[in-house]
Amino acid sequence: MKAPIFQPNKSLNEYRPYWAECFGIAPFLPTSRAEMDQLGWDSCDVIIVTGDAYVDHPSFGMAVIGRVLEAQGFRVGIIAQPDWTDVSSFRALGRPNLYFGVSAGNMDSMINRYTADKKVRHDDAYTPGNVGGKRPDRSIIVYSQKCREAFDGVPLVVGSIEASLRRIAHFDYWSEKTRRSILLDSKADILLYGNAERAIIELTHRLAAGEPMGEIQDVRGTAFVRKSIPPEWRRIDETHLPDEKTAVPRGKNGNDVVRLMDNSSERNYIDMPSFEAVRDDPVLYAHASRILHRETNPHNARALAQKHGDRIVWLNPPPIPLTTPEMDWVFERPYQRVPHPVYEQAKIPAYEMIRHSVNIMRGCFGGCTFCSITEHEGRIIQSRSEASILQEIGEIRDKSPGFTGVISDLGGPTANMWRLACKDKETEASCRRPSCVHPTICKNLDTDQTPLISLYRKARAVPGVKKVLIASGLRYDLAVETPEYVKELVSEHVGGYLKIAPEHTESGPLSKMMKPGIGTYDRFKALFDQYSAEAGKKQYLIPYFIAGHPGTTDQDMLNLAIWLKEHGF
Repeated sequence: MKAPIFQPNKSLNEYRPYWAECFGIAPFLPTSRAEMDQLGWDSCDVIIVTGDAYVDHPSFGMAVIGRVLEAQGFRVGIIAQPDWTDVSSFRALGRPNLYFGVSAGNMDSMINRYTADKKVRHDDAYTPGNVGGKRPDRSIIVYSQKCREAFDGVPLVVGSIEASLRRIAHFDYWSEKTRRSILLDSKADILLYGNAERAIIELTHRLAAGEPMGEIQDVRGTAFVRKSIPPEWRRIDETHLPDEKTAVPRGKNGNDVVRLMDNSSERNYIDMPSFEAVRDDPVLYAHASRILHRETNPHNARALAQKHGDRIVWLNPPPIPLTTPEMDWVFERPYQRVPHPVYEQAKIPAYEMIRHSVNIMRGCFGGCTFCSITEHEGRIIQSRSEASILQEIGEIRDKSPGFTGVISDLGGPTANMWRLACKDKETEASCRRPSCVHPTICKNLDTDQTPLISLYRKARAVPGVKKVLIASGLRYDLAVETPEYVKELVSEHVGGYLKIAPEHTESGPLSKMMKPGIGTYDRFKALFDQYSAEAGKKQYLIPYFIAGHPGTTDQDMLNLAIWLKEHGF
């Protein structure tokens, strides 16, 4: 019997710490040679290059990855917003012993830099002083080139949402063309997609143990380039649209009912339409995109292969979601919760917005077609424990500058999906449905939000806390399934206005978005108004809408305009 391709995952804190743990915990991860000297370091094991200012807070990716690797015993340095025109900026911390980790930051650099009208933004919320222009376009590619120029031969690991969403051939809005996988353009050794703690820990320990980067090809949540596919892998050809004889039967929700081939073997891989095919044929582009979204369940996803000329971009299946104890461990690292002192009194707007907020979960099973959360973080919800969340609220009270007793947000990608999951683990493991809530809420989904009510009550009972707000990200079609939750939310946790996103009023674009009909919004608004009145409060909903989404007609937009006028917007 052959050994499994993917070894069982270790818990995040199950690894033997690297020898450098003897240096202890750094007050801040060093950003200069002088700081390294103060810590007694002669070198860094890993250097993270990021497009954001360094804020040592669990809402900033470089801090999370840096502190997680520090807890594994590695010395991690940060090069934040380097001058990409000067290679010496990339030599500031010397040559890393293991690799450069390259990140564009919390945002995609092109979205950060340009408006939807392709006009240059003159601000950047992740930069001190809100100054624009401190990161290059397509930062992953530019930073990677500079790292190679600075130290030839150093392994290069790329990640962040910019890399994650460009892991296969993708349409680039700004250039109006389909681009290759960012792996090829960056010339990185390996790409980590999604929230990458599990992958980055395993990869770093294996590199530290002397395993060559080119031989590490079995880590979940990674992508790399290969010349050929080993013979033990069994090919499933999906390079073309299936004809009527070979098409996979589909249920009412578009979910695969059966597969043409046995998919129990983890040695199956899907051969996707090539870069050249999706570049030249929009239908095959859509087919490739559907394959990527279908293969997001880590319990049944197959590896994916996409040819780019004579090379193959290979995607291993997604990482196994973090357990609640692992989520707690990640969020309980010794974050300072403030920007690095080098920025002195300069304001960093993104930090100002989230410094008194708490992230309670990851992921989203909504599957909205315009949203990247599911593609990046997956649709299985990863939740922190109640105790860990309450502990962080206490730390904000005790450590965060300027805290006035108000927790500005208690949520995550989706405010009210905390602890929601499939009722049956076997069903969850076999499901390929892209959304658990469209076209209707799945009968196997537990929608009970009473545990969240309990969390809210305990959060606002923490001594020193005056108010806990739920600012955004509310999934109102789930909220109406538990009216008691809506009452608790409206009575105690709305600061006058609540932002929600019906996205449109018409069924045509809503069906393409995979969003519920406007009737669900009406149900939620009725409950919102009722409980606001009962609480003696004047509160208002702020609905978000998308104009010009694919599938939208002129009549749809006219009907939306009439709806807005009738409702006083």
